[in-house]
Amino acid sequence: MAHVGVSERTGHPGAAERVAHLSVAERAARGKAARAQAPRSSHAGFEPAAQRVDPVELLERQASTRVRELVPIRYGRMLVSPFTFYRGAALIMASDLAPTPRSGLTVQCCGDAHLSNFGIFASPERELVFDVNDFDETLPGPWEWDVKRLATSMLIAARNNGFSVKHQDRIVLETVEEYRTAMARFAAMGDLDVWYAHLDIDATVKELGSQLTPKIAERTERTLARARTRDSMSALSKLTHVVDGRTRILADPPLIVPIDDLAQGDERDEMFDLLHEHLRSYRKTLERDRRVLLERFRVVDFARKVVGVGSVGTRAWIALLLGRDDRDPLFLQLKEAEASVLEQFLAASEFDNHGERVVVGQRMMQASSDIFLGWLHVEAGSEDRAHDLYARQLRDWKGSAEIEQMTPEGMARYGQLCGWTLARAHARSGDRIAIAAYLGKGAHFARAIVGFSRDYAEQNERDHRALAEAVKSGRVTAETGV
Repeated sequence: MAHVGVSERTGHPGAAERVAHLSVAERAARGKAARAQAPRSSHAGFEPAAQRVDPVELLERQASTRVRELVPIRYGRMLVSPFTFYRGAALIMASDLAPTPRSGLTVQCCGDAHLSNFGIFASPERELVFDVNDFDETLPGPWEWDVKRLATSMLIAARNNGFSVKHQDRIVLETVEEYRTAMARFAAMGDLDVWYAHLDIDATVKELGSQLTPKIAERTERTLARARTRDSMSALSKLTHVVDGRTRILADPPLIVPIDDLAQGDERDEMFDLLHEHLRSYRKTLERDRRVLLERFRVVDFARKVVGVGSVGTRAWIALLLGRDDRDPLFLQLKEAEASVLEQFLAASEFDNHGERVVVGQRMMQASSDIFLGWLHVEAGSEDRAHDLYARQLRDWKGSAEIEQMTPEGMARYGQLCGWTLARAHARSGDRIAIAAYLGKGAHFARAIVGFSRDYAEQNERDHRALAEAVKSGRVTAETGV
C-alpha cells in the first residue's frame, strides 16, 4: 500500500515488492528528526487561509454527485447544531488541514475520525468491542489529521453540552494524551501483539468500575444492553411487516423507501433483479466460507435508506434476506463509496474501486471487522452514472454513546477510549515507533492540539452560520426535522 510503516514499499499494487526493514533505533531517530520539519508546537492554533474556499461551495460540490431529492435532508441535519455541522464537514476540514504542518509520517487514516464515528459492535467471536466504525473517507495520510479531527470533535461536543472552558480543554488534553501514551505502549510491543490488540468493552467497563460514578456506570450498562439487542432480529420487528403472507421492509419515507414504492409492475421487477445481481457481484469479494454462509440466505426485499449526516444523498440500500425460515433474518446495507475527501489534498487511492478502498482501509484499522464486509461496482445505467459500493451487515450489536447525555467526566473517559483506539488503528498501519518518538514523553503535542481545537471550533461555528445564511437566502434548500 502507499503508506509508510515499518518498511518502505516500492512497485505497483500486486507486483513483487522489495521491503527494506529499519531497525528500532532508525525508526525512533526518524520520528525525532520529524520534529525539525514540523515542531510539535507548530500544530497549535488554526488560521484560515487567505484564499479559503467558501465552505458552502464545498458542500455544493459534494451534492452534485448525490441523489438530488435527498440533499436537503443533509443540509437540514447539518443545521441542527455546530456539532452536527461538523459531522458533515469532513471535506471542509480536509481542505483546511491540507496546508497545516505535517511530520511526514503516514498511516491509514480514517479521514473522518470524529467522536461519533467510534462505537461498539459485535466481533465474529460474539464479543462487544469498541472501535472506529466509519471508513467512507479512509486513505493513507498524515496521522495528525485524524487526531485533530477527533480532538476538535471532542471540544465541539463539550461546547454543545454547555461544559466550562476548563472542562473543554481537559477533555481534549486527555483524549490526545491517551493517544500519545497508547502509541508509546504500542511502540514497545511486538508486531503480532499490536495486530491482535483490541478493546473488549466488557473488560474495560469492569476495569474502570471504581472510577465511574454510579450514574455513568448505570448509563454505560444500559448502552451495552441496548447494543446487544440491536441485531437482525430486532431489525426484523422494527423494519418489516407482513404483506399477503410475505415479509417486506416497512416504509418510512423519505428515510426508508421500499422498492415497491419506488417502482411498480415490470419496472419494480427489473429493479429487484438488478439489485439482486448487485448482491451476487458483491458476494464474489467475500472469503469462500462467508460466501457459503451468505448463499444459505434468500433475498426477499430491498429499500433505499438515508444514513448518517455527511453521507446523506449517497446511494444506500438495505437488503432483507431470510435463512432457515422467516425468523432467521439477515439485513445487509449496500452503501455508495465516492472518492475520499482526502484525495483532493493527498495522493489518489491506489484502488480503482472506492468500495474496495473502504473495505481495505476498514480491515487495516479495525481489530475485528464484519464478516460480510465486501464491495462491488455498478455500471452506468441509462439515467445514472457508474458508482462503487461496499456492503456490510446493517445491525450487529451496534451501539453508540449518547453524547448529549455525557457529563464532563464521562466525556473525558470516552475521549480516552477514542484516543487509545485511534492510536491502535494507526499503529497497525504506520510506523508506531517513529510516531511515538515524535510525540515524546511530555504533553507538548497535546497542549498544542488543545489550541488548535479551540480555534477550529470557532471556524466551525462560522461555517455553520454560513450554511444557515445560504439556506435563508435561498442559495440551498434544507429540510429540517428529518
